[in-house]
Formats: sequence, C-alpha cells, structure tokens
Amino acid sequence: MAREAQEQPRSLPSPAPIRTALVRLKRLLPKSGASARRRSRGLDPGADAPRPWARALGLTAVVLFGAWLGLLVVGNVRTPVGPMDATMTLRPSLNGGTKINVSPLGALELDSHIAPVRLDVDVDRLDPIRSQALVENPERISGLQDEITHDVQDGATELAVRSCVAVVSGATALGLAVYRRPRRALAAGGLALALLAASGVSAYATWNPQSVLEPRFSGLLTSAPSVVGNARSIVTEFDVYQHELARLVTNVTKLYEATSTLPTYQPDPNTMRVLHVSDIHLNPAAWHIIESLVKQYDIDVIIDSGDTMDHGSAAENGFLDPISDLGAPYVWVRGNHDSLITQKYLSDLKNVRVLDEGKAVTVAGLRIAGSGDPQFTPDRSVVAQGDPAERMTGIRLASALRDQERAGTPVDIAVAHNPVAARETDGTVPLVLAGHIHQRHTEILRHGTRLKIEGSTGGGGLRAVQNAKPEQVRASVLYLDRTTRRMQAWDEITLGGLGLTTAEVSRHVAEPAAPDPSLSPTPSGTPSDTPSPGTSSP
Repeated sequence: MAREAQEQPRSLPSPAPIRTALVRLKRLLPKSGASARRRSRGLDPGADAPRPWARALGLTAVVLFGAWLGLLVVGNVRTPVGPMDATMTLRPSLNGGTKINVSPLGALELDSHIAPVRLDVDVDRLDPIRSQALVENPERISGLQDEITHDVQDGATELAVRSCVAVVSGATALGLAVYRRPRRALAAGGLALALLAASGVSAYATWNPQSVLEPRFSGLLTSAPSVVGNARSIVTEFDVYQHELARLVTNVTKLYEATSTLPTYQPDPNTMRVLHVSDIHLNPAAWHIIESLVKQYDIDVIIDSGDTMDHGSAAENGFLDPISDLGAPYVWVRGNHDSLITQKYLSDLKNVRVLDEGKAVTVAGLRIAGSGDPQFTPDRSVVAQGDPAERMTGIRLASALRDQERAGTPVDIAVAHNPVAARETDGTVPLVLAGHIHQRHTEILRHGTRLKIEGSTGGGGLRAVQNAKPEQVRASVLYLDRTTRRMQAWDEITLGGLGLTTAEVSRHVAEPAAPDPSLSPTPSGTPSDTPSPGTSSP
C-alpha cells in the first residue's frame, strides 16, 4: 500500500501563474523585431507621439533654410538696364528695402518696402556696344528713363517667377531629405510658397514710391547732390528727378568710357544752403572736412552750435584761425566747453558772427538768433546748475525771438548748444539747431518748431581715442527756400572716425511742420506745462 502510494504521479502546477510571470518578464525586456519597428514608425498606439509644437517648429526651420538655399542657388536674374548689365536678387532681410550696388562707385539704398526680403541690384558691367551708342548719340538720352523703367519691370517680373520656383523647390527638396516622406515634403513646399506670398503682400502694402526721394549714398556716390538735384525739384518736380537718374546712368557711362567724374552740383537760385556743424572738440581735421563741404555744396552760411573747443583755454585759441578761410560766413554760439575767452577771440576774427543773449544777425539773407550755453563745465570751481539753467536760457531766447517778430524782423533759424534750451523756443521760430549730445535727432515739436540736433563734426575730438570704437564725423546740409526761408530737405553727411574711410550721404525731405491745434503757445517768460522729453536719439 505504501509502495503504491509512492508510485502515484505527482500533480502539475497550474499554468496561470507561469503565463503571468512570462508576460511580466516580456514587459521588462526591450522591444525588438516587428514590434519595435512598428513603435518607431508611430504605428504602435502605445508609442510616445511627438509634441505638435515641436513638429511645427521643425517644419518651419526646414522651410526657412530650404527657401534660403533655393534663393541662394537660383534666386537671381541677370537683366539689361539701359547700357548696363545688372543682376537682381532677393535676399532674406529683417528690414526689407532695396540696395543698388554700382561698382566701383559705391551703393545706393532705398527704404522701398517693409518685408522679410530685400531686393539687391548689382550693376555688373557696361555693355560696350550700348554704351558707345549712347555716347555717340546723345539724343537717345531723352528716352533713357523710359527704357530703364521698362527694363527694371521686366527683370522684376522674371525675378518674382524664378524666386517662387527657387523657394518652393528648395523647401520641398530639403523637406524630402529630412523627413523622407513625400507628404511632409509637399507640406514644406506649400508653406514656403505661402510665406513668400505673405512677403509679397507685405511689400506691396508697404511700398513707398517716395523712397527714391530719400536715398542713402555710400562710396564715391557721396557726391549725391550732383545726382539728386536741388530741394525744390525734389519736392515739386518728380519728372525732373527721373531725368536726373537718367543723367546718373549717362555719366556713369562716360566715367567708364572717358574716366571722367560726375558733374558738379548746379546751384539753384531758389535754394539756400546752410551747413550745420557742432561739437568739433579741437579736431583739426574738421576744418578740412568743412572746407570741402563748403565747396562741394556751394554753402551760403555755416552755423556752429558750439563745443568747438575742449577746455576753453587761451592756449587753444590758435585752433580757431582756419575759420576765416573756410569760404562762407561762420555763425557761432558758445557751448559748455567754450569759455568767454573763446567767445571773445572768435568775435575778433573776420567772417565770424558770434550770437549770445538772443542776439540776431542777418547773414546771406537769413535771420539767425542764438544764445550761448550758460554753463562752462571745464571750470570745476563752479557747481553746474544742470537743466534748470538751460531751460532759463531757452526761455530768454524765446522771449528775444518774440521781440524780433514784434519788431517786424522775424528770425528764420534759432541756435542753442543744449537741446534742453532749444526746446523752449517751440512756437517762436520755424527751425532751431542744437548739438551737445553727439547724436543726430530731428523732430517737430508740439507747437510746430522743427528741432534739428547735429552729431559731432569732430568725431568727438581727441577724447574719442578713449572709446572702444571711433566716433563718426557728422554734419548736415540744410536746403531752405529763398522766399519762405523754410527748410525743404537736408543731407546728412556721415564719415568714418579715426582710422576709417567710409562715407555716406542720406537725403531727407522735410514734411510740413504743422502745430497741434489742441495746444496753445507757451506764454512768454514761463516754462512749458509739461516736462521736456528726453534728448537722446531714437
């Protein structure tokens, strides 16, 4: 019985716990084979799906990079423009606009539109046959502007078509290389086309045909006045301006053919030219620059808004002697670095008119009044009184301007060194000039006076050597109507500082200065109700 009991078979364990253990072990092992491939391809519902924003960001990056590559490779058109062969290209840009490179003369920039693409036009060469025909047949010049306009339109149309193809092809090709899926590649191409269309709409909506009136020149083209013409023709005779552009092409042709230069600026009897300089700070190079500008622009009068010296000492007075030979009358007001010793020395020089305490003089047909800075900051024994002293000087100057108007001799231009003082003349004079801050700034004040602040014509003077970068040399040529004495336009001349040789001329057309009708003029002898805004350049 016992042996029989021992020979009976043993009972097997239940399979359920084994299956449970195998399932748990399988879950702990890494996925492989078909299951892993399905999970990696996104077919497994348990797989982690990428976040939508990450996918969108990646697609956008692919589209932008692909579109840029497409424009870089095939996004340009070579087209004839008059006697020249030019290359037109679309380039990504934050500000848009148009840049015309005329090698070796320099470049011309226009704020033609606001869009993430910029139009670059590179003048490659002159066609010898067309150039020779233009030189030998001057009668063809009369129709040159129409020919140029037609050529530019044809080139722009071809460039738009080619750019569309380049952008879509580049984005699609890069999308296919990155995603390896035709649907994603087509989505990239479609998005690129949509972005290009949006850029086109933005350029069309912000298109500014008047941008040709305010070009920025660089290189040898800084002799821009010979091309742009006088201020009156800029404002009222746009057809004449188009003809002047045609003359530019003609003279560039002659430059290549006969190594001649652009024609000199032709003076207009209805336009007066004022050279505004400031903050020379003992830089002797400034006199050579001013003398050159006087000759090039046929300047009628030079206005210096102060800080010609650095310490105002008698030992520095010899620095002022070249003023008598600059070729134009010199009107000067004292800055905070100019002492009364400086002022006395200048008042004894020929060709110099010193303004102070609201004094007014008539020079070259212009009535100019000004006041010197009330503070001489190099004198450390005197505590600087700051802006309150400047405001009181401006208030006294404004009172003198009102006295001049009541006497029947209204002032055309007021001058003060510090912009704080200059702002107090608002409503008493059409134009007030200032300096001091070594930055350019132009604005129309509340009561209609235009404030024009000039940078440093001396590039900050000798103190600029202490700066990390050299300070630029700045001056402005103001164009005033001889009848109304109102400013019509101005050229901002910017030269590279110490060790630099860059040059740029930027033309600006003055908009009418209309006062705010809701504001009444400030009573004589009282400051403004609201504090003056800051004077830093925007």
